[in-house]
Amino acid sequence: MNLTIWQIIFLALLQGVTELFPISSLGHTVVLPGLFGWGDLVRNDRFLPLIVALHLGTSLTLVLYFRRDWLQVGRTLVTSVKEGEVRTGTEEWVSWLIIIGCIPAGLLGVFLEKPLKLLFASPLVAATFLVVNGSLLFLGEQMRRRTEGKSVSLPAKEREARFRPLASLTWKEAVLVGLAQSLALLPGISRSGATMVAGLGVRLSHEDAARYSFLLGTPLIGAAALLEVPQLLGQSTSTLLLVGVGMVLAGVAAYLSTQFLMKYFETGRLDPFAYYCWAAGLVALIVLLAVYGFPTS
Repeated sequence: MNLTIWQIIFLALLQGVTELFPISSLGHTVVLPGLFGWGDLVRNDRFLPLIVALHLGTSLTLVLYFRRDWLQVGRTLVTSVKEGEVRTGTEEWVSWLIIIGCIPAGLLGVFLEKPLKLLFASPLVAATFLVVNGSLLFLGEQMRRRTEGKSVSLPAKEREARFRPLASLTWKEAVLVGLAQSLALLPGISRSGATMVAGLGVRLSHEDAARYSFLLGTPLIGAAALLEVPQLLGQSTSTLLLVGVGMVLAGVAAYLSTQFLMKYFETGRLDPFAYYCWAAGLVALIVLLAVYGFPTS
């Protein structure tokens, strides 16, 4: 795999930012290299393991940022096994909601691995799903506004207080959010965006929906890394060094993105990201079709 320092810097920063923003990191890492004429890199069998390695840098950052939550997960598992009891509606229950929510995407990722990999070589497919992602975000926000009803005239923080805490979710609702996360197996559909929309659908606040989304993504990224990253071990020392640099850069970018988004979603909405996905997806489709013709995988 021929990889330059500038390509890895670009892909790492792109991954670190877009993984947490609800605009699809995989969509961007497939579409933009295609627009830049990096088709040989995208079609390389090692491209997906490379992107997963950058995801691993992001995942480690999320573990660091939400370290209290992950320590709670560990304590909860030990306590539940010892006592033989699971108490719903508590912060301990959030740990089980994370585990339950990871199951659907994990199972679908294993069973649909081969057909899904074929999609990652097509910038056209990714650009199309990026437009679809914008529509999902927009519809999710519209659904949220209908739920707000008469409280829409209240200040943003008071509106948020009218919604459910994360600990109040049932296991069935956690499965529903987990199924929504599975949509991110398609390049162009944002994992964080899909899970946030599902979270809003079960009446979580924007802030809790974002927190749950970020927590759900961490185990799945780690599991994907265990499967894909070993495929990079046969690469040259210089390539592996570039991948290591990329993981660090992706992690730093992800940490800063998480800080920003957790603050933003105290009052912010999904609409701006929907408009961005529509614009970016449509522009990418026009350029891909006009300049490169109908791109092939």
